[in-house]
Amino acid sequence: MGIELSTAKALQLWHDVSLHQVRDEEPDLSVRQLAILLTIYLEAPPHTVRGLAAKLRVTKPVITRALDSMGKLELVSRRRDEKDRRNVLVQRTVKGALYLERFADSVGRISSRV
Repeated sequence: MGIELSTAKALQLWHDVSLHQVRDEEPDLSVRQLAILLTIYLEAPPHTVRGLAAKLRVTKPVITRALDSMGKLELVSRRRDEKDRRNVLVQRTVKGALYLERFADSVGRISSRV
């Protein structure tokens, strides 16, 4: 399912969504943090630091720093994989799900005005 937007409209939508995120009471996440959060919530688990790093084509420390920040906001949580103690599993949280639900609602409202 795709929506066709001109370049100008696509940029306007991204601009308007970004402005809304900065002005809103919700934490404004970096593009990298948002990409990680969306991956965790839109793709089937399990999610690991190693897997997220491979998916986003960044290093594990990059993922770890982003998860540290999002963990403080309670948008995600982490725990050791009991089956393979080398892996760290990244898990969804209620607060993270609500954040993305509000984000999606905002994108929908803003896109209807572009």
